Amino acid sequence: MLDNALPLSSNVVSVVRAGTALLHRGDPVDQIVHVIQGRVILGVCLGGQIAHQLGVIEGPFWLEAASGLLGLPHAVDAVAETEVHFQHVRVLDFVAEVQALPATLQALLMDMARSQRQQTEMAISRLAKDADARCAEWLLRHAEPGDLAGSLAVKLTERKRTIAAELGIAPETFSRVLRQLRERQLISGGGRVLGLPNPQALRELAGV
Repeated sequence: MLDNALPLSSNVVSVVRAGTALLHRGDPVDQIVHVIQGRVILGVCLGGQIAHQLGVIEGPFWLEAASGLLGLPHAVDAVAETEVHFQHVRVLDFVAEVQALPATLQALLMDMARSQRQQTEMAISRLAKDADARCAEWLLRHAEPGDLAGSLAVKLTERKRTIAAELGIAPETFSRVLRQLRERQLISGGGRVLGLPNPQALRELAGV
């Protein structure tokens, strides 16, 4: 549906050779790449090379459309595995076409975009980060304003075993990391509510 409806920024088809970077993780999304043909590796680059591979997509495919819809930076690096033929569509045009759809379809697409983004971030976290960084990132993602002005806290609404499974680590590892974070005064309190007295240190640990 969107392949035929969306106005491309240019009718010119660009062609890149294998090994060419198409997207850089963390860069703002101003245009969305529509891969017409060819294979693209998604993952995390180190030193200009894919060091942690998340998967491979093959055209036709909208590359990182979820990030464009949500107004977020690219979640992954993308490198051409083969020769790739592609075109661009401006994010503003892409969003305008989505907003022209019936409200129920808009809601469905946005829900799918949020779900895909969350799954991608979690997959990247598992690939590229150790247990400490994953836990720190999870705590920051679930932080809410605390009782004191300017403070942050996390309510553990799920069992620790469930959270550990979400992070891809053993429950014992999750408990150990929480204990170490408490010893480093990066979390406080106990039970079902954890305080975050030093969010900046957690961000540095999480790499965000």
